[in-house]
Amino acid sequence: MYSLFRPLLLSGLRPGLAARGHAPLRLNRPRPLHASPIQRSSNHDPGEVSVDEEEPIRLEDEGEYEIILPLDEFSTAKAIRTVPTRIQRPPYALAENVRRFKETGEFEQGYRWSEYDGRIMVGTVEERKLRRAADLARRVLRYAGGLVQEGVTTDAIDAAIHKFIVSNNAYPSPLLYKGYPKSCCTSVNNILVHGIPDDRPLRNTDIINIDVTVYLDGFHGDTSKTFLVGDVDRIGRDLVQTTEEALEAGIRGKDFVVCPAFTGHGIGAVFHSPPWIFHDVNEEPGVMMPGDCFTIEPCIVKGSNPDYFVFPDDWTASSANWARSAQAEHMILITYDGADVLTRDDSHLGS
Repeated sequence: MYSLFRPLLLSGLRPGLAARGHAPLRLNRPRPLHASPIQRSSNHDPGEVSVDEEEPIRLEDEGEYEIILPLDEFSTAKAIRTVPTRIQRPPYALAENVRRFKETGEFEQGYRWSEYDGRIMVGTVEERKLRRAADLARRVLRYAGGLVQEGVTTDAIDAAIHKFIVSNNAYPSPLLYKGYPKSCCTSVNNILVHGIPDDRPLRNTDIINIDVTVYLDGFHGDTSKTFLVGDVDRIGRDLVQTTEEALEAGIRGKDFVVCPAFTGHGIGAVFHSPPWIFHDVNEEPGVMMPGDCFTIEPCIVKGSNPDYFVFPDDWTASSANWARSAQAEHMILITYDGADVLTRDDSHLGS
């Protein structure tokens, strides 16, 4: 199993301050990384990463930004936002399944692995519903981008996104997915993915990825984008631009690396399902067929180190050396005419 150690105490760095060059790292007890259905399969695991407590970790991101640390300086509201009973919920968010997950850890994804390939029938009502969900996700992300400004907390962004989704008669898919407590993910600066919205205000020079997923009429729509807050330095802007390009040719020759542990995934009636989409060179078998719908969501890190660790909340994933990360995500549907990007938005809001 792929396991990493998470740093709990930094020596030589203060929380929330920009850092350059070298920072010594001290570790408390090691903690294994729990695999999730959207992480890469075991045959791609890079093995166990060990850290020498006496060896300083080199910070490869020499830009000006504030490091997000696994400390309790900012709190996450405990109350789960409510969704009207009239709105259709995915299987895992039904009351009995939420209760079962809390008591036993048994998660109701909504399908059996051996019986579900995620493929829809092109040209049917399934495709129309899928496109509607993707279009709503696109509109939610555009709305979210307009909320990004200095001084706004990520929890306030989450609250507004939740209200927008519910007002469109949809369910915010992340809410209660394996116990996740919020309606979107907000990943700031060195946070790669799954950042939990909290009461930290966005600050000048931050970059923030907002990942939104909606469940509408039995289908999920999923998209994300990284936004700039105020005066972001050249390194940060280049990182976000490279992520938007999301092509190997765009990445090659730049001082960034793809984090291979986090993959795209099939999506439709189920939030996360096969096929798993690897964003680097791989030997995975299979050919996409009409009706396959999946996400492409490369996670790009400044520097050459793709390793990461997970905060004590069991969700928030940070780059191992505190370098900034950016991510962008689209839903792709394979049709008889080719590949259709369902969540593309040409407005470039917030970029």
